[in-house]
Order: sequence, then structure tokens, then C-alpha cells
Amino acid sequence: MFALLARLFQEHRAFAMQFATFVGVGLTAAAGHFATLAFMVEHEFAGPVLASLSGFIVGSIISYILNSRFTFESTRSHAGALPRFAAVAGIAFVLTGILMELLANRLGLYYLLAQAITTGLVLIWTFTAYRLWAFAHKAGARAERKGER
Repeated sequence: MFALLARLFQEHRAFAMQFATFVGVGLTAAAGHFATLAFMVEHEFAGPVLASLSGFIVGSIISYILNSRFTFESTRSHAGALPRFAAVAGIAFVLTGILMELLANRLGLYYLLAQAITTGLVLIWTFTAYRLWAFAHKAGARAERKGER
């Protein structure tokens, strides 16, 4: 069993490392998101949904900076990657609002638990869309960049 897992990891090492980096960046962005959420709710500046969406903006800024640099080593310029990132994040923003409304307000879950569930579900969307579209390499750009070194 261990040999099979080791072989699978070796075959998919680049993907596994990219996903692990994405999770690390996501945890950092989530810390900013959750801190903003908790601060706003606990100090009664906003309810769970509005506070979550405010935290989402904080987390998105952290996510863009770290993912473009470390996770995806994007060969796209910021002018090319940022609008794509914003499109993916915009959909994730709407999903976050809907899920938080459903989980925290309609189902009555504790707002931090609702946010944890929401974060896990939205992560599936964002990783896939960032990897395949927002930070996808421009054809030939990596080869050109290596040739410059």
C-alpha cells in the first residue's frame, strides 16, 4: 500500500506540491478572512454574511499576491492575471454570500462553523479555476522566460 502511494505521489508530484502550496496560501488568506469576520461580528459592526464578505476581500488580496507568486508561478502579467483572478474571485464571493446566508442565517449554524464549511466548498471552485484559467501559463511564455536566464 505504501509503495502504491509513493508511486502515485511521484507520478503526480508537481500537482501535489502545487495543491499543498495552494492550501498553505489558502490558510494564510483564511486567517485574514476569519480575523476580519470575527472582529466585525464580535464588535457588532456587521452580521455574519456582511462580515464574511468583508473578510473575503481581505483574504482575496492575500490570496492573489501569494498565489500569483508562489503557487502558480504565473507567467501572465498582472494585467493578464488580475482580471481573470477577479472573475474567479467574483464567483467565489457570490458563493460565499449564498452559503453563509444559508448556513448561518437560515440553518442557524455558528458563524465560524458556517465559514469553515463555506471555505472548504469554495476552495474546490477557486483552485480549479485559478489553476486552469486565471493563472494558466501563456503558451510558450515559460520557455521564453527560461531562455532569458
